[in-house]
Amino acid sequence: MIEPRHVLVIGGGVAGLTAALDCARVGIRVTLVEKAERAGGSVATETVAGIRVDTGAESYATRQGTVRKFVDELGLTDAVVRPAAGGAWVRLPTGVSAPLPKAGLLGIPSNPLADDVRRVIGWRGAIRAYLDRIRPVLTIGLEHNLGALVERRMGKAVLESLVAPVTRGVYSADPADLDVTRAAPGLNKALTTAGSLSGAVALLRSAAPAGSNVEGLRGGMYTLVEAMLDELRRREAQILLGTAVVELSHPTTDDDAGAEHVPLARWRAVIDDERTLDADYVIVATPESATLRLLAPLSSDLAAQQPLETPTVELATLVLDAPELDAMPRGTGVLVAEAAAGQRTSREVTAKALTHSTAKWQWLADEATREHPHRHVVRLSYGRLGQPNPSLDLDDDGLRDLAVSDAAEILGVPLTVDQVVGFTRTRWVGTLPGAAIGQRERAERLRNAAVAIGDLDVTGGWLSGTGLASVVPDALAASSRIRHLVASSYLNEGVVIDPHTRTGMNDTSPDVNPS
Repeated sequence: MIEPRHVLVIGGGVAGLTAALDCARVGIRVTLVEKAERAGGSVATETVAGIRVDTGAESYATRQGTVRKFVDELGLTDAVVRPAAGGAWVRLPTGVSAPLPKAGLLGIPSNPLADDVRRVIGWRGAIRAYLDRIRPVLTIGLEHNLGALVERRMGKAVLESLVAPVTRGVYSADPADLDVTRAAPGLNKALTTAGSLSGAVALLRSAAPAGSNVEGLRGGMYTLVEAMLDELRRREAQILLGTAVVELSHPTTDDDAGAEHVPLARWRAVIDDERTLDADYVIVATPESATLRLLAPLSSDLAAQQPLETPTVELATLVLDAPELDAMPRGTGVLVAEAAAGQRTSREVTAKALTHSTAKWQWLADEATREHPHRHVVRLSYGRLGQPNPSLDLDDDGLRDLAVSDAAEILGVPLTVDQVVGFTRTRWVGTLPGAAIGQRERAERLRNAAVAIGDLDVTGGWLSGTGLASVVPDALAASSRIRHLVASSYLNEGVVIDPHTRTGMNDTSPDVNPS
């Protein structure tokens, strides 16, 4: 008998869990190693005031259907939920708030003169934006800088009051930092067809499938992580949490006289500075800095790279007893527009976005109000690329007080610290958005350098871009490449896999079918 090939997956975020499970499902022996005491990465949960809440990703985009297919395969179909129809609002620096226009893309309106657009940017801004329709048509070619494109075609009001709040909320980045092709797939082609930016948005909107573009899970997104861990354990994968890989190398033999030479695993990982793990193949699914540290000794190309600066984002989660919020005064949440230089403002708001979680998710509202009829969960987000994050300098009480003050200003209702029955903060070292200008090309260069090491692959949000709809397909692609290497190694050795025992047998007969 020949033992199954062994794949070591380093990193237990969603990317690592996805890759590990994809390998385990075809009978490959898998070991998953995660430095933190819990798996899941940016999908996380905590119990606050007796309510289990998401303290990381709270939903996934439905585009391409990859995540939903994965959810279904895990037996979670009945847990899938869609957000309430209330929609998001935008808060302007003047203190005025209005629903975010619905017929748009990343905040770019398809009809600049629509009532919901004028409510945000006024008649002057709307007329300036409408000039996009009568200006010379956009000709064939690729637009790259999203911010420059929006400002040139529709003006500053659309850029600063509609598009920037959306990109800062979604990507933690300004529109000027984002590539049109990555941030809005299909927009460049639609620009050529329609000849105007608003016309291109209208084309894409008309072609989009009906229904919500995001979904969540009843009980929170950590339900996904728990289901993946459960299946990995059922498939006898080894899961090592609270364990760090500090070094990767290729094993060598001792040439002692009389020593019997035996086939060696291709990789040896040193964990926690003392123990070792041997594996045939490795998938590295850690953040960029950790990946480069591990792989730099194995690749001169990677050794020459420095990790990029990424935003440190902090979430402040408040559980409030607040009858004032029963009417859901700002829909499911609010994106905050920043003041331009010299612009008159009301009280400054530090948060970049707020989610009224119990207004967005009915299952969470049911949980929160089971015993307390006016209980609400509100999440505020702080920090974005290229800007200092003032929340990082505050202690817990200071951040709680700031979050309450920001929430009252954003939601337009009086709130006090005395109404807080639960609070937690969660800090994330983010990744550069995959839509950032030049990031996709850089990521592919680094991925190619890593794969060139041999018998190894890499995945993670720093390569694919943020969001489960980007991370899961990228992880499946990495595991698919490793599975191909495993299959090829068996073919080269003339091994037939027994589907019942998941072990292999040598067979030198001429009619062997290695598949």
